[in-house]
Amino acid sequence: MFDRLAVRAQGLLKRFGATTALDGLDLSVPEGVVFGLLGPNGAGKTTAIRVLTTLLRPDAGSVLVAGHDALTDPERVRQAIALTGQYAAVDGFQSGRANLVMLGRLSGVSHPQAKARADELLDRFDLVAAADRPVAGYSGGMRRRLDLAASLVTTPKVLFLDEPTTGLDTRSRLGLWEIVREITAQGTTVLLTTQYLEEADRLADRVAVVDHGRVVAEGTPSELKATLGATELVLTIAGDSDLASAAALLDRAGFASGPIRIDGDSRQLRLVAGGRPRLASELIGSLSGVGIHVDLMGAREPSLDEVFLTLTGGAVAGTAATEPAAEKTSSGRASTQSGRASA
Repeated sequence: MFDRLAVRAQGLLKRFGATTALDGLDLSVPEGVVFGLLGPNGAGKTTAIRVLTTLLRPDAGSVLVAGHDALTDPERVRQAIALTGQYAAVDGFQSGRANLVMLGRLSGVSHPQAKARADELLDRFDLVAAADRPVAGYSGGMRRRLDLAASLVTTPKVLFLDEPTTGLDTRSRLGLWEIVREITAQGTTVLLTTQYLEEADRLADRVAVVDHGRVVAEGTPSELKATLGATELVLTIAGDSDLASAAALLDRAGFASGPIRIDGDSRQLRLVAGGRPRLASELIGSLSGVGIHVDLMGAREPSLDEVFLTLTGGAVAGTAATEPAAEKTSSGRASTQSGRASA
């Protein structure tokens, strides 16, 4: 389906003393998609981003970004990418407008062009009202929006977002999601790391799960969910019916392909369907025939959270070797577009 790659990493190895942060990581990111990189704390996500954006040199392996070799030609890579790190990397003493104009000028754009681009970005990111106020007085969501705007002073071929919505409220997160979709629709490839699995499920065209410094699974969110099995049926049984009797009848009739779970508090039966044609009507009819009534029936596919927990051994955070904390400079722009190239 995808003929061209925006990012290709092969066999990436990176050690910090006795700690192995990347252990042969392979990654292929198609052009023009949102690609989600998931993993528990310490899995290697941020180290991978730092390598891909030329902020860190791997001990072994190869990296191509936007067609350029990140190890032999890092400057060309920096000209093609932008990075928004975990911490907003804007100047708090300047206004939002001044930040954007400064970055435009550092990117080689004339002052009139930089000012026009700043005005466009301030409008797009809903920052016009605060444009001339010092950034130090911005809310967390406003600073994150300005940080993302700074990454787009010139249009990058690949935009790296390292946990961009951490700490944001729901409204700010939804707003950033919409902006990411717009950026991708205009042709920019977005590589996103996040610990919010809903975020990856809603945004990402493809997802790679990283654990202990290597990719342990990759595919679309739907493909990864499918690895956990078929869709689960959830039946809410009427209050005058016996849950155990209902479960036993369905089990004897072969409606379920595995154990039927009973939740007495919600009066629900949960079962994985056996794949029979017209299952729903047959199931309800069988129960009704013995006086057991179904108030509600729905279907629930496995969640990306369940996929994540299964693939990473049931750990939410901190199960892999801890990554050394990224230096403050790693949260700045890796791109010469924004004038803050980092070695």
